Amino acid sequence: MFRPLVLIPALLCFLLALPSRAGTEARPSRADLQRVLELHTRSSVRVRGPQHAGPGIIVGADGQVLTAVSHVGPQSAQVEHAGNALMARVVLSSTVLQVAVVAGPQGVWPAAPVRLVPEGLVGRWVVGVMPARKKGQRETPKAALAKAAPAPFFDVELTLAPGSPLYDGDGRLVGVVVERRGRGARALPLTAVKAELASADAP
Repeated sequence: MFRPLVLIPALLCFLLALPSRAGTEARPSRADLQRVLELHTRSSVRVRGPQHAGPGIIVGADGQVLTAVSHVGPQSAQVEHAGNALMARVVLSSTVLQVAVVAGPQGVWPAAPVRLVPEGLVGRWVVGVMPARKKGQRETPKAALAKAAPAPFFDVELTLAPGSPLYDGDGRLVGVVVERRGRGARALPLTAVKAELASADAP
C-alpha cells in the first residue's frame, strides 16, 4: 500500500522532467562501466530497517532514496551515506512492486542522474555494480541484457541484492533490483515507479 506525503509531487516532477533516449544501444564500453562506477559511488547508500538492511540509491536532491521495500520500517528507516547514519521518513511503500522511497533530512544530496525508458528495457544493456567479495577488494561494474519477465518487471543476469540500482551505459539510473533469483535478479524499471508516484499523488 502506498503512503503519499508532501515529497511525492517534487519527486514526480523530477522524474517527469527527465528525457528518454530510444534506439538500439551498443554494449557499454570499459569507459562506460568506469563512469557508472563513479556515479554509483557518489549516490549509493545503505538503508537499514527494523529487520533488514541493503542498498539504495539517491534519486532526489532533497534526499529521496529509492530502495527495496524489505529495507524499511512502517514509517522510517536509517540511511547510511558518506559515513553518516541519518533517519529518514517513509514516503512511499509498495509490497506489490517491492520498492520504497524514503526521504532523508533536509539538505543537498548527490542524486543520481535518471533516465526513463517508456518503451521498456527488455533487450537493452543495463549495468549493475557488483559488491566486493572480500574486504579490501573493489566493487565491479558489470553489464547484462535485460530479459522479459512478468510486467512491469524485467530480469537480468546479475547477482545483486534487492535495492541495488541499475544504470544505462551513460550512468543514468534506469531501474532497481527488487528480488534475487538464483544467479540473477528481478528488477523494476523507473517508469513503473513514476507511474505509481503519479497514482499515489492523484486526488
